[in-house]
Amino acid sequence: MFFDPYAGPGIMFTIVPAIVAIGFIVVIGMIIYRAVQSAQQWKRNNESPVLTVDARVVTKRTDVSHHHHANTTNNTMDTGYSTTYYYVTFEVESGDRMEFHVRGEEFGLLAEGDTGKITFQGTRYLGFTRGA
Repeated sequence: MFFDPYAGPGIMFTIVPAIVAIGFIVVIGMIIYRAVQSAQQWKRNNESPVLTVDARVVTKRTDVSHHHHANTTNNTMDTGYSTTYYYVTFEVESGDRMEFHVRGEEFGLLAEGDTGKITFQGTRYLGFTRGA
């Protein structure tokens, strides 16, 4: 079986556009799903009461994402950049633990074992006041 360039459009002209269309629909669907999920979490946080409770800093962690860009001029990789996300886990009097995303400045001021009062609203971290 040989390829005949004069036979007209083949099966590839039918399958490839369908695969591209399905891929496009899946990607758009995922974007919409994440947007709806984020909006629902934002709404739940806004409807939650602002709480201030005694807590202890249990652990801290970072998550670093590296972003690289191809340099198409000379086919090399540019250095790109990285983004660091900071997380702190607090333990409250009941023994429950909660992890919050915090700003880098706040992350640097907190140390494991610190005790004080944490203020939060749903999953939204609002602050920590170190106890005396």
